[in-house]
Amino acid sequence: MEERFIRRLFAISFAVMTLMLFWQALPWVGEFILSQQAEPRPVTPRGDLAEDEKATIELFERTKDSVVYIATSQAVIDPWSRNIYNIPRGTGSGIVWDEAGHIVTNYHVIAGASEARVRLSDGRDYHAVLIGASAGHDLAVLRINVPIRRPKPVMIGTSRDLKVGQKTFAIGNPFGLDWTLTTGIVSALERSMTESNGARIRNLIQTDAAINPGNSGGPLLDSAGRLIGVNTAIFSPSGAYAGIGFAIPVDTVNKIVPKLIAYGKYLEPSLGVETDERINRIAQTRLGFDGVMVLRTIPGSSAEKAGLRGVTLYPDGSFDPGDIIIAVDGKPVHSPKDIEEILEDHEVGDAVTVEISRDGRLLKMRLILEPAYEEEG
Repeated sequence: MEERFIRRLFAISFAVMTLMLFWQALPWVGEFILSQQAEPRPVTPRGDLAEDEKATIELFERTKDSVVYIATSQAVIDPWSRNIYNIPRGTGSGIVWDEAGHIVTNYHVIAGASEARVRLSDGRDYHAVLIGASAGHDLAVLRINVPIRRPKPVMIGTSRDLKVGQKTFAIGNPFGLDWTLTTGIVSALERSMTESNGARIRNLIQTDAAINPGNSGGPLLDSAGRLIGVNTAIFSPSGAYAGIGFAIPVDTVNKIVPKLIAYGKYLEPSLGVETDERINRIAQTRLGFDGVMVLRTIPGSSAEKAGLRGVTLYPDGSFDPGDIIIAVDGKPVHSPKDIEEILEDHEVGDAVTVEISRDGRLLKMRLILEPAYEEEG
């Protein structure tokens, strides 16, 4: 009797254990069976692309060939062997300007480089020659010799009629990731910023289209695929995209680039007088005037011919401040920088009206702008 009870207990225990093992293994068995029967899921039709998606795709495909990848290198000398090596310096973007092979980019992309190479969207790679540069506008022009299948120049737009809220499209090579498209809007207009080289750039376009290191020199486009600016800088504590990017307006680019191609540099218009920011600030404090003191006139300039007077120094250490420029073309000026900004809207050969204060009298003179004076040597 006892032996039969033990056998039944053992049988029941075995059955319970078997059931528990089967229960635990059941999901595995089910998964195994399902895995043997698994097939790709059917694709759900999405329908046609939205119209704005189609427009963006078409814009990129139509414009990407007008954007290039720029890689620069710098020559270094091994102090032991005296051998010269080219080491990578940086990368950036550029814009195909015309059929002659001119490439527009930022000055800071090529500054300090001994060599630059340009890669087209189809993979062809060319040595680039520097044609001209303007550090004050952060613009430079390179040239490549493309014998066949020349890339198409970018379409040129205008920046004077831009509105905040317009769509923007940036194409470039951020962090070396070539031909990247980002989108955004015009966030603000007429921004100003000071570059690391001290140059102050005015009338910048602010955009929230993602711009990162490597985008510099690339195009900022409108929804028609026209160039409205050259991406130049970002505002970011980390050095990466933070929602604020800046572009040089195309109206400025279209004014400066032809001069760089023709002369190798931008001939800045000048009144033909010499001024100094620091000296002017000190003189304003000590003499109490508001304007720009003329230190001297450039020999042969229209300012000299018109009779503008500079500072006169006397043997006893005293001086006559001469003429104080208070307005140019009706716009008040308080520092030499103000004059520079007003003259940026003019070109060499233009005539401007200059208002001066002389011995308590107000005078007006008509001056012809000429190339900015440069010290020799």
